[in-house]
Order: sequence, then C-alpha cells, then structure tokens
Amino acid sequence: MEVLKIATAGSVDDGKSTLIGRLLYDTQSLTSDKLEAIEKNSRRKGLDYLDFSLATDGLVAEREQGITIDVAHIYFSTRKKSYIIADTPGHVEYTRNMVTGASTSQASIILIDARKGVIEQTFRHFFINNLLRVKQIVVAVNKMDLVNYSEEVFNDIVVDFQKLLSKSDFNDQQITFIPVSALWGENIAERSIAMPWYQGNTILEHLEGIKVDGFQEEESARFAVQTVIRPKTEEFHDFRGYAGKISGSSLKVGDEITVLPSLTKSVIQNIQVFKESFEEASAGSSVTISLADDINVARGDILVKSSEVPESHKVVNATLCWMDKTELLPGKKYILQHNTNGVLAKIDRVEGYMNTNFSGLTDASSLKLNEIGKVAIKLSKPIFADDFKKNRDNGRFILIDTQSNTTAGVGFIG
Repeated sequence: MEVLKIATAGSVDDGKSTLIGRLLYDTQSLTSDKLEAIEKNSRRKGLDYLDFSLATDGLVAEREQGITIDVAHIYFSTRKKSYIIADTPGHVEYTRNMVTGASTSQASIILIDARKGVIEQTFRHFFINNLLRVKQIVVAVNKMDLVNYSEEVFNDIVVDFQKLLSKSDFNDQQITFIPVSALWGENIAERSIAMPWYQGNTILEHLEGIKVDGFQEEESARFAVQTVIRPKTEEFHDFRGYAGKISGSSLKVGDEITVLPSLTKSVIQNIQVFKESFEEASAGSSVTISLADDINVARGDILVKSSEVPESHKVVNATLCWMDKTELLPGKKYILQHNTNGVLAKIDRVEGYMNTNFSGLTDASSLKLNEIGKVAIKLSKPIFADDFKKNRDNGRFILIDTQSNTTAGVGFIG
C-alpha cells in the first residue's frame, strides 16, 4: 500500500489539531477508548460538539493552555493509502520542528484562519515548504463557518497567497486551495453543503488522489551503504551484500557502478529484498545489492552509476537551520553527518540569515536558535554530494555537536 508523508503547518489557534482529529475520526482511525475520552472531555468543557483537537494534544499542559507545543507523527489509513502526518507546532520559536517535519514529507497542509487571512506565519510556513522542495501543498482555509462561508473571503485569501508564488524559485509545486470548517467536518472528508460555490475535492479526496509513485524519482541514483552483510553460515559462506536505501532514481542488475569515495568500479550482480531477487529497484526501496567483483565497500560508502558520479566537496556551501541554543559561530567544529558518512567539519563563515518573508538575506556573523542562514563549512575530508534541489537525500546533512552528541543543525547543500 502506498504511504504518503504529510507535514502540517498553522499558526496558533488556526485549528490544525482539530483538522487532524477530524481526519482521524472520519477515517475511523480513532480507537474506541480515545473516542470515549474525547466525548468525556468535550462534555466536561461544556461543549455541544466533539472537540477533535483532543485527538492529538497528548500533554496535559497543552490541553490546559489550548495550544500544541509538541511534535508527533500520526498514522492513519484508508482502503487506498496509508498516511503519516508530521504534526508540527506553527510558532516562530519552533521553526526547527517545522523544518524537521517537512524535510521528509511529500505533501504539506498549510492552514489559514479565514478571519485572519495570510499573515506573517503563512509566509514562514510557505518559505519552509519552498526551501525543502515539498511538491504538493494544500492550503486549507479553515473556520469558514465564522465568516458565513463567504466565497469572497476565500477568493481574497487565494489571491493574497498566490502573491507568494511569484517569490518562489520552485516551479514544480502544485498548490491546491480548499475552504474548510474542521470543527464541523466540512470539506475534510465530506463535501460541505454550506459552500455550494466550491466544486473541488475535499482534503481527503485530494490526498487520496496524490500519486506517491515518482515523488522520490530525481536525476541520479544514489545508494548509501548502511551495513555490509556477511552471513556466517555454510550456505552463504561467500555471500557479500550491501544493505541500504536507494534515492534519486532506480538501479538495476547490470548497471556499472562506482564506489565513493574510493572510485573503484564494478557491476550490480543481484538486487534482493529478503530472499527475493529483482532485476530493478526504484528510488525509496530498501534493498541488498551484490556486486560482481570482490572490492572493498564499507558503511558510509555510496554506490552510484559510473555515468552519474556527483561532485566532490571539501567546502560545503549550504542553507542551514540552526537547532541549538548555543549560537553558531565561525571556527566552531562539528561532525557533519552526510548519509551514513560522518566527517569532521569547521564553520568557515556565516553569510547571514534568511528572512522567511522572502525579503532576502540579512548580514549576520552567527546563527541563533531557529534561524535559517547561509553558511560555508570546511571538511576534514571530501564528501560526494548533490545539490539539494537535484537530490533531496544526497543533498542534505546534519551537524552534530562533538561534546554533547546532539543534533545542532540541519543543512541543505546548494
């Protein structure tokens, strides 16, 4: 079954938790005890409706304040597809969480309060989705019931949002605008009779129609070796396989490959998933690859087609989202983790931080928590990487603090 990963973004009180809860309810994905708890807490709060925001707000502190501050992955499915929602808070101080949630997503839902329209946080949410090359974006104009289901209000928001598109440098994005009332379940899974002027799909219908196949297909195939498989049995005494996940495009038996960084060459002899062999495997597949030659391949190496060798980088120029409370300064050293390969890195310079309203770069000599900036990083040894715009998996990395071993930042090459 296809799996669609979705990031969500919305400002405080835009109704994001309610929308997710409604999706879970309408797809019968809430357990009976969870539904019973929602009914009980809704009655306790004196509500004459079910408060579906309680389906995702798991912390007592969150419920008392009426806001979501945690990040969670929420799972649900229909007969057609399985879904993973990265539920991230929309507050400006949680930019790092939004970046984390969107970095592996194939689609995104950006909520807008119909009463407030496009605001500063909308710019930030779209900026992050644009930066991370999320192709499918649903703009859910929520709380339409509070503006009398006005078509004019909805159209004005569409016009305001489309002004952002002229600032985007990502032409492959597909933007879909849907007027909804998450509270009453209108245009979530069922069409709203209160908005007959809207003839498009509901949110669930739109998500069901997104084709997952092809999302991971990019220009060049990359295979980062996770582990070397050498069974210690008589039956497979001479077997040597390399396990990992394919990104970019497909690999097939007979492809001539180059091992990076050694630049040794061989030919793919076999592609396996468990005990089954395949002639070809597509991007996104986790497989074991065997080569025709007994060459030295280790964890951290990358297998690529010999005609598609990426550039070698001793200095990385990247966009970096800073996630550490200690600010990023030139001269500081970190471990740069690129795929399964970790190298010692030093911050060469900080060019400035990016304004998430698309107004450009502001000069700065450091990056603070949740800021997104442009940096240059010197490496102790070269890595073979792609521009993030060409290959999401081989174009990103994380910086690890050498003292605390925590993730200090996430970067996107190019």
